[in-house]
Amino acid sequence: MSSTKTPQPAKVSDKSLASDVLLGAILNSLENDKAIDVVVIDLDGKSSIADYMIVASGSSGRHVGALADHLLRKLREDNFGKMPVEGMGQADWVLIDAADVIVHLFRPEVRSYYNLEKMWTADID
Repeated sequence: MSSTKTPQPAKVSDKSLASDVLLGAILNSLENDKAIDVVVIDLDGKSSIADYMIVASGSSGRHVGALADHLLRKLREDNFGKMPVEGMGQADWVLIDAADVIVHLFRPEVRSYYNLEKMWTADID
């Protein structure tokens, strides 16, 4: 007995759509909370750790902490789940691992020191 399988849509497009929805929710939260100099880095072809990386600043440690706290709360409310977070204690550099989107929130001088944007946007041939 021969069976014919119906082709299924590629999972890649589903993942891409999910990543884009997550990215939009994160950017909306950061914009509402007045994040400074938000940069989105498309990691396609650069890394398999995530689809996007976001780098943004807060005006102070308190602002960075509030950006992270509000973002984490918003993602839970929107059913994205609980995200691992590092650096909330000092709030100089907070890292939120949102699976397909990695979020780095910095105080401006810390961001300038580490300069992640330059490292991840450099053209490597």
